[in-house]
Amino acid sequence: MKRTRTKRRGGLARAAEQLVWLATGLALSGCRAEDRYWENLLAEAIDTLLDEGDEDTFNDALDHLYGVDLRAYDELADFIESRAETAAAAAPEHDILLIAAPVLAWSRYQIPACSIPQAVLANLRVHMQAHVLADGVKLALADFLFSPDQLPQGYCATSQFATELGHAALAGADLRIATDGMPETAHFLSDTRYLLGAIAVPRGKALFRWQERDGNRDQSMTQWRTQGGACLAPLLPGCALEVVLPEAYFAASRQADKASRPYAVRASVAFLGTALDTPAMRLRAVIAPFYDQELEEFRIGFTTQGSERVVHGVVWPLLGAEDENSDCAVQIETVLRECGVTDIVNLDHRFPLEYCDDCGAPMYPSPEGEVVHAEMPEDQGEHVPRHLH
Repeated sequence: MKRTRTKRRGGLARAAEQLVWLATGLALSGCRAEDRYWENLLAEAIDTLLDEGDEDTFNDALDHLYGVDLRAYDELADFIESRAETAAAAAPEHDILLIAAPVLAWSRYQIPACSIPQAVLANLRVHMQAHVLADGVKLALADFLFSPDQLPQGYCATSQFATELGHAALAGADLRIATDGMPETAHFLSDTRYLLGAIAVPRGKALFRWQERDGNRDQSMTQWRTQGGACLAPLLPGCALEVVLPEAYFAASRQADKASRPYAVRASVAFLGTALDTPAMRLRAVIAPFYDQELEEFRIGFTTQGSERVVHGVVWPLLGAEDENSDCAVQIETVLRECGVTDIVNLDHRFPLEYCDDCGAPMYPSPEGEVVHAEMPEDQGEHVPRHLH
């Protein structure tokens, strides 16, 4: 998940000032003994705010630090995430962790966000415990495949969800998700779905398979891709999918954000190949940077060779510490060439972050250096998502 803050005006409330002071102290600490002092105080302060549901204090402190001390900002953000996803107060004698198993999918039809049948949930549990989790870990899974719009919103909601799932894990049960009133899912060509769960172990014991002496991440990923992917595929009919290694909630979400960028490019090339009967070698890709106050993202406009009409587009957002000095354009070009696209145009003009006034879709760069609406040919556009991600 991208951490982007906008500094707010005005003074800080006392609780936010305390978080800033503690995070700054931790950032300046010179030894592990001092780290532990600051960490204990920070954990106590954050847990209190999570229990009170005080999301604004977290945001105020983070906004302030983002503008004055990035090292302290990172310390505070990491600590808030850690306390939110570990449900620290749920069971003091256990380590509880909210986990996510992201799935990247693309389809020219609606990508489902749906309840998971008990038989599928049982199979997912077996393979996750066999290939991803350490021996003896208790697991609870939520019986719903979430879209990004349906995930817990904010640190406090995440902490509440982690606590609820953590109690289910300790009880050896899965969690039934009430779908009434759940937010609608946006329609994109490629998107991410999330299988969520919580794990519980006696405090200090291994959580994941790769923490054990005979395990490693690559082996877990290979086995989960094969076994977990096969269980998830029936939930996503008509979709091509790629799984991401399950791990701690925020880490998995950020890894999904990172992996979704090249996946969206590959999905777009494959989609255009089938929708327009156009092989990759006959596509042209136009890459350009898009700015608000600073560089926010790159956008890729696709045309067919011999035409200036942009038929499709992809957004490549900047993540984490990426900025104008990052090699995002090189990464995009590398992915395009791996897909077989060789006609690539790189524009260095600073384009404004523009969207369509009618439908809200991003505007994409054309070979002439303009920003335009991506429009499929009329006879090919019937089942194409209106918003092209």
